[in-house]
Amino acid sequence: MKKFLLVLMLIPVLGLAQHQINVNVEKVPSSSGKISIALYNSQDAFLKFDKVYSFVSAEANTGTTSLLLDDIPTGEYAIAIFYDENANDELDTNWLGIPKEKVAFSNAKMKTFGPPKFKECAFEVKADKTVTISL
Repeated sequence: MKKFLLVLMLIPVLGLAQHQINVNVEKVPSSSGKISIALYNSQDAFLKFDKVYSFVSAEANTGTTSLLLDDIPTGEYAIAIFYDENANDELDTNWLGIPKEKVAFSNAKMKTFGPPKFKECAFEVKADKTVTISL
């Protein structure tokens, strides 16, 4: 019994604590379509669809749409958001690969010649957190 209690007390110390990230997406232009959020935990994975750490999507609400990412361990993360206006579950791009739908990132904006880097978008999660991002 004592060992069990010791293990329970060490969970937060070992970084095994799980947190929630509440993401408020502001300036959503319409209630049509969906807001999709991808959470990344490394530069190597950042903006790669097959390496998303966590993903959530919800119907868009004009103004602000709130989404919740659950069971997130303590660590460094970055968020990429896209407004899937036609709800086809894809980020529509032109022939050059430039997004036709609105995109946004935590702590950074789209650059003239491409998206920001992971470190520019990164934030620490040590407890439950609320992040606000404007489209």
